[in-house]
Amino acid sequence: MELIRPAGNSGKFYPHNAKEIEQMIATWNEILDKNLKDKSVFKTPAKAIVSPHAGYVYSGFTANYAHRVLGSRHPKRVVVVGPSHHVYVRGISAGYFDAYETPFGMLKGDTEYLKELSQYFSFTFEEEAHYLEHSTETQFPFLKYYNPDIKIVELIYGNTDYLELADIFEYILRDPDNAIVISTDLSHFHPQQEAREIDNYCLVAFEYKNIELSLEKCEACGKLGLTGIIKTANDLYLNTKILDYRTSGDITGDTSSVVGYMSGVVY
Repeated sequence: MELIRPAGNSGKFYPHNAKEIEQMIATWNEILDKNLKDKSVFKTPAKAIVSPHAGYVYSGFTANYAHRVLGSRHPKRVVVVGPSHHVYVRGISAGYFDAYETPFGMLKGDTEYLKELSQYFSFTFEEEAHYLEHSTETQFPFLKYYNPDIKIVELIYGNTDYLELADIFEYILRDPDNAIVISTDLSHFHPQQEAREIDNYCLVAFEYKNIELSLEKCEACGKLGLTGIIKTANDLYLNTKILDYRTSGDITGDTSSVVGYMSGVVY
């Protein structure tokens, strides 16, 4: 009997209807095509992307940019990594699901590869954490849209450290067929100008692969994942590039209390 991870946040963080998401993506891509002078970014051989996980109306443009870059590479397998927001997780919970529900149809879960990973790394399986978690789930429709036949592994972390995550990331990227999605939002509920100043630490840390700056100054719910992929980029001599940054205030016009969003690529 197959174990399926339901789309518990469908209709909340993103539309339940696939056509609505398609229309959103088409609009975002039209903006990119119109405004990007250098289209070669879509040929970036992405090993990993950083993508936000708020509602699509707030962070969808930023997330789509990264997923379009990753989608053009057509990896066979993607490991989606996000922080637990609702359930306490000791260490890292791996989703032993055969399939993941999305508005575009089922994503295939790669349980065989997860078994391989579990030979080298210690995972739990906190089912409730996976059913509730939006940081990973918001990435799934993008992955299914850009690469319908892709296989995924979902990792949700709680009480762990960036070094453990970096070890896992480095192992994953030894296989050229693999890619990683790091899910994180940036600062939360500061006035616009203050948020931009705080978020700049995260942007500089990622762009210049500065682990210390990420740990000490970056304010992000997925800081451990972000710092882990920075360490991995350093250890594997990979490049990093910021794709997009904005805040919820840029979307809504309310700059009194905003959330920051960034997307980036590791290649």
